[in-house]
Amino acid sequence: MTTWVDAGDGVRLATRETGAGPAVVLLHGWPVTSFHWRSTVPALVEAGFQAVEVDLRGLGESSAGTGGFAKEELADDVIAVADHLAIDRFAVVGHDWGGTLGYLLAADHPGRVGALVVEEELLPGIDVTVPEPGSSHYPSWHGPFNREEGLAEALVPGREDAYYGTFLRRSAGPEPLSEEAMRVYTDAYRPPSASAAGLEYYRTAEADAQAVELRARRPLTQPVLGIGGRFAMGTAVRDCLRQVALHVADLQVADAGHYPAEQSPGTVNPALVSFLREHHPDPAEG
Repeated sequence: MTTWVDAGDGVRLATRETGAGPAVVLLHGWPVTSFHWRSTVPALVEAGFQAVEVDLRGLGESSAGTGGFAKEELADDVIAVADHLAIDRFAVVGHDWGGTLGYLLAADHPGRVGALVVEEELLPGIDVTVPEPGSSHYPSWHGPFNREEGLAEALVPGREDAYYGTFLRRSAGPEPLSEEAMRVYTDAYRPPSASAAGLEYYRTAEADAQAVELRARRPLTQPVLGIGGRFAMGTAVRDCLRQVALHVADLQVADAGHYPAEQSPGTVNPALVSFLREHHPDPAEG
């Protein structure tokens, strides 16, 4: 069941809550949707957590409104969701851009974010090198292309299968995403509003880097788990997080690219549940 949360500036966020227990907020990235968590949510619920999926501003079922796309603003959206749902303390699991939001949330709200999991994201403003084999598989062209004003708007409409399909196939590495996932993601970004919002996520690069650099002066004290796919960002996720946090655990997924949670749930889910049980327990059991 979808719960709608008004976050101001006409932004209306779609959220889905499943299960009961300590809350775990799941934040997807680009160019995917909350469908990314289809294997994660059942594992969290079975382990005794409440999974809260949030469609990011302008993506999935959430509207863009008239606000901006700087990641500080998008992190505020998540606080609006938590407040609306009366969730005082929660863990964050973020994929791609969702990982940057998770970091900003943990930095700005240490009393509310008890644990952070970052899957396949390198924080803006933090300089790390993606090792092989990921550096040969993970695309580097989409960022500059998306940031160039007017270029994607002129070239992508009517060619969504080619554009998003190429990125999804390349970033997945040798083990492809399912045909269903490819269809769901490409269709989700086919509408002009979603395509436009997706581009705006990349066009706030300078502000996003400044936001991260400012907070990185004071390292996170919460426990952090970095998840890297061997055929995408790999150990660079861990190396990035160790520049901004004091306690970083590392999970490397050997058979995954940019989407470990859906490419290798048999590896990711047990590690994720174990991490959350240790660092985000039910206070009633404490």
